[in-house]
Amino acid sequence: MDVLSLFGLLLGIAAILVGQYLEGGSLGTLLNGPAVLIVLGGTFGAVMLQSPLRTFLRGMRMSAWIFFPPRLQTESAIEKLVSWSNIARKEGLLGLENVEEHEVDPFTRKGLQLLVDGSEPDNIRNIMEVEITTKEHHDLSAARIFESMGGYSPTIGIIGAVLGLIQVMGNLSDPSKLGSGIAVAFVATIYGVGVANLIFLPIANKLKNIIHLQVRHREMVVEGVISIAEGENPRNIETKLLGFIR
Repeated sequence: MDVLSLFGLLLGIAAILVGQYLEGGSLGTLLNGPAVLIVLGGTFGAVMLQSPLRTFLRGMRMSAWIFFPPRLQTESAIEKLVSWSNIARKEGLLGLENVEEHEVDPFTRKGLQLLVDGSEPDNIRNIMEVEITTKEHHDLSAARIFESMGGYSPTIGIIGAVLGLIQVMGNLSDPSKLGSGIAVAFVATIYGVGVANLIFLPIANKLKNIIHLQVRHREMVVEGVISIAEGENPRNIETKLLGFIR
């Protein structure tokens, strides 16, 4: 679990609540059901309207990466690639056939399969880079959903504020209804700006960083596979691949 993400989220929310309390305000004034409905409902509705269903669902699934990011065992992958290069030098590329069957990572397994099939290094690079680029494109499109939410929610919050003021203006003759209208007006604005800058935009940036790390990991795998195909010395392969994590 990514403890830093959890701590950052709790710290950001706590800072606002404690600041509200220290200024003499009641924490209960920040709890407003209609404001939540307006901001979150309007934001998700706008994003659903702009996004293809597959991209939206992909983004919702990827949101779990904030607390449980995919584990990239880069050092372990380097060790495996170096050991495979030793096998290839001793037994030839066909010696990797048994290794391919037991490889868990689909991307790495594809590289091994191309090696065993005797594909040329340039062909291996082209095939694997296409997969890297395609997956990166899909993942970034999904991450931008939260970026869009961060753009829409402050505006939706302003809409909530205007709705609250309309209620206030329509009930000037009834003072008992003024308080709730004013509360919706200001709280909706806080919600809109708050969720954008404390939740949606940080999630988008965190996902982009995770995607970047995944791309670097796959690029390292490609370099390792190509080096094996070209018959490079295992020690040189290890030195080259360690450059990806230093």
